[in-house]
Amino acid sequence: MARATPTRTDPAPGAGTMFTLRAIGLVLLARWLYSMSQMGYGESLSAMASSPWASINGVFLFLLIVLPGARARAERPFHPLPQWLRQALRLFAFLCLLFALWSIGVFVWAAGGRRTVTAIAETNGWLVAAPALYAAVLWICRPRALWRTNVAARRFAIGRYAVSIDAATRTVVVWVESRKLGQYDARELSVKWPAASAIERERPLAHAPLADGTLAAAGQGGEAGARGRGWARRSQVELLWDSPAAVGHNRQTVFRATLATEGDRSAAHALDATLRQV
Repeated sequence: MARATPTRTDPAPGAGTMFTLRAIGLVLLARWLYSMSQMGYGESLSAMASSPWASINGVFLFLLIVLPGARARAERPFHPLPQWLRQALRLFAFLCLLFALWSIGVFVWAAGGRRTVTAIAETNGWLVAAPALYAAVLWICRPRALWRTNVAARRFAIGRYAVSIDAATRTVVVWVESRKLGQYDARELSVKWPAASAIERERPLAHAPLADGTLAAAGQGGEAGARGRGWARRSQVELLWDSPAAVGHNRQTVFRATLATEGDRSAAHALDATLRQV
C-alpha cells in the first residue's frame, strides 16, 4: 500500500512574525472601516482623497496585510520578509506613529486630562492601542541578524550581522540583516577589538564555554559580571579581511559592530576563537 506523505505540524520559522504583522494590519483595517461607517463611507472617501496621511496609511495597510514577497524559510528564521518590505514597513510605521503621537498630544493639550480619559473610554482604549500597534510593527521590523548564535553549527550573530562558517571548505559567508555582504576564505579573516582591545583581552575567555559545557565566568563574582556588561556596552568589534591575492584591496573591514549586549560579546569571542582554529 502506498504511504501518505507525512505533513509538517510545526510551523516554519518566521511564520509567527508574518501572522503577527497580518493580524496588526487587520486590526487597523477593521478600526478604519468602523470609523468610516460612523462618518459615512461617501464623506470619508472624499475626505481621504485629499489627505496625504490617508494615502500613507492605505499603502501601509496594504503592505502589512498582503506582505508581498514574504516567505517563511528555515535558513532565515528572523527574516521572512524581503529587505525592501521590512524597510518600507519600518518607515511607514514610524511616520504613522509620529502622526498618531502628534495628533493625540494636541488633543490632550487642548482638551485636558479629564476629557482625554473620557475619550479613551469612549474609543475603547484606541487612543492608546493605535500608537502601541505602530510601535509593535517598528519593533518587529527592527534590524537584527538572520539567526541566533549557535557555536556548534558555526553560526554567529553580532548585532545585525550574521556569520556562517563552513569548516569543510573553509569559507565564511557574512550577512547584514537579510542581505549577503560577501563570501570569504576563513584563513583571511580575523577579529579586531579597536575600541577597547586592552579591556577585551584582559579577560578574553570570561564568558567562553568550557569543555564540560559550563561558563568560565561561573566561578567569578557578581562584580565581574557587572564589569562584563559595562564593557559590552562600550566595546566595538571589527571583522577584517586581509587577502594577499587581492592587490590593492588588502586589509579591508568587512563590518564594524558595537557589542550592545553580553550575547554579542560572547558571540564575538566565539567567532574569534573559531576563526583561529579553522
